[in-house]
Amino acid sequence: MFGYEFYVDPSRCIGCKACENACAECDTHRGTPMIHVDFLDRRESIATVPTVCMHCDHPTCAEVCPADAIKKTEDGVVQSSLKPRCVACSNCVLACPFGVPKMMPRLEQMMKCDMCYDRTSEGRRPMCATVCPSQALAYVTPARMAAERRQAPSNVFQFGNQTITTKVFMMLPPDQPAVSVDVVDYMWEGRP
Repeated sequence: MFGYEFYVDPSRCIGCKACENACAECDTHRGTPMIHVDFLDRRESIATVPTVCMHCDHPTCAEVCPADAIKKTEDGVVQSSLKPRCVACSNCVLACPFGVPKMMPRLEQMMKCDMCYDRTSEGRRPMCATVCPSQALAYVTPARMAAERRQAPSNVFQFGNQTITTKVFMMLPPDQPAVSVDVVDYMWEGRP
């Protein structure tokens, strides 16, 4: 779908996990969800957020892969590892600043959200965005997002001195221009 972007709005997530179930149904995921619903701060809140691959402009997971098994498509989608090349070393798992790639021991392969590339490359929406009842996950045009939301989309994340730009946008309060390491640390604080 030319002109469509992927948006994540943590303030709308209701923790229903419909996205996880739909993701597992995607043809390329072999029955395993590549999206996860995580708690923002398990000790203090029941707030949840869907965690998808952010599809970095310069993906660290691909940069640290010794087998050159992780590829980025021309339209910016970072794919799961190529099975014949993946050596299951977990470098990508350790290097991702967002904590997204997962090593699948039974497959001996790293897999992660690929934005349902089998669907989006044909002009259809990712499975998770088709079922999210609260629209915490949306695959729409930037114009539609601007018209329907008061939050500001950002695809710039700051990890210390490192600035990471991504294909996926996070919806933020209008006065917050980028996600800093403090916010990201808070988001992941309660992960199991």
